[in-house]
Amino acid sequence: MTAPILPGAPSSTPLPKRSASRLPVILRNPAFGAVWVAQVLTQASARMFQVGIVWWLIQWSAGSERGLASGAFLAVSTLPAVALAPVVAGVIARHPYRTVMAAAAAGAGLVAAATATWAYATPLPMGLAYGAALLLAGCQALFDPCLTTSLPVLVDDADIEAATGFELATQSLAGLAGGLLGPLVIDAWQLPGVVAGCAGAYLLAAVLIAVTRFPAAPATGDTGAPAAPDPADGPPAAPRRTLRRILADLPFIRRVLLCFAAANVVTTAVFVVMPMYTALVLHQDGSTVALLEAALGAGTLAGSFTGGRLPGRPVTTGTVCLGLMAAALAVPGFVTDRAAYAAAMAVAGWCVGTIGVRFVALFQRMVPTADKPGFFAVMQSLLGATFPVASLLFGALGDQISPHTLCLVQAAGLVPVAIALWWTGTRGDAPGDTGTAAEDTITATTGGGAR
Repeated sequence: MTAPILPGAPSSTPLPKRSASRLPVILRNPAFGAVWVAQVLTQASARMFQVGIVWWLIQWSAGSERGLASGAFLAVSTLPAVALAPVVAGVIARHPYRTVMAAAAAGAGLVAAATATWAYATPLPMGLAYGAALLLAGCQALFDPCLTTSLPVLVDDADIEAATGFELATQSLAGLAGGLLGPLVIDAWQLPGVVAGCAGAYLLAAVLIAVTRFPAAPATGDTGAPAAPDPADGPPAAPRRTLRRILADLPFIRRVLLCFAAANVVTTAVFVVMPMYTALVLHQDGSTVALLEAALGAGTLAGSFTGGRLPGRPVTTGTVCLGLMAAALAVPGFVTDRAAYAAAMAVAGWCVGTIGVRFVALFQRMVPTADKPGFFAVMQSLLGATFPVASLLFGALGDQISPHTLCLVQAAGLVPVAIALWWTGTRGDAPGDTGTAAEDTITATTGGGAR
């Protein structure tokens, strides 16, 4: 749930000219287009697996503790992004980006294929389903930050905003496709069908990455790996710093990340609340879960493409979106209606997509290039660390209180976060509409050098 507006280059670097072409960046840049499709496939597979297994647990396998069982499953699915952040940062920094992403997708495909084979042969034990989720999440935790780090290699500087919007839209497409297919496939073909579909998508993504040639860029090879320094290029770049040092020099980013981490505690719980609400309140089947997941994904997709066009400071936009999201999440707490719930999910998704595109692009410009592998890996870890907490907390609460009350708890939890983000925007180091404060931060951090 993070994304940024790009505030402009450092004052010592001329702003790049935007491309006059009207074609989307995924068509103008075949390498980025192929990698983006691969990300859609991997994230849609991960989402389909998660949603499908949760619906399977709630409907058939978890018994009276369906809330805790589904919450624990979602918690397991996010642990690798938290626990492996230092390892992920090191792997991305030392190896070519193409190699890392292709290996991660291929590894996930093999795990899913083995799990599908087992599920076809005999009923899949719950423990094995949890283990497969852990391994698949580990592969995804490597793929996603690697793609984010590789954006400056894949696209021109003038296209970073557009590429960031497409990258963030991947999560929306994944939620739309995976969330729609997961419960429907479970209802039609049970667990083996879901896992087999995931295996095919992962392996196709690995092939796409493997055959894509990354464009050459200054100080990089065709795969995005750091090249040996040329003495004619001047003094070597500064060594990579620890995350603590990076965030110490960028206090605004530190406070924003903390705000969004707190917001994620209540917003990500929607993936536990939705299937429970469907089964216990609406008394509907997997098609309703698919509808709600699709509404959330479609809203996020719309926000990813329209959020960058909204006027105003990123913090102001983020604060308004958090308030609007709180209102949307409260709707099913007061109104028991499938259409109203779907509309509320669409609004909440639009807010998530808008916040993401405004802030992730900002981080792309504010964080120095040498620090990006560590920053984006740990950013994913920090935000992902709240997901296990949210899943277990709301899953356990779901066995004790009604889904109506869970929706109201979610809405109430966002109010103090919106206030905290607004307060963050009143500090002197928050970037304004022109990006001046952000430019000053970049100049101070990098010595005025280019990103």
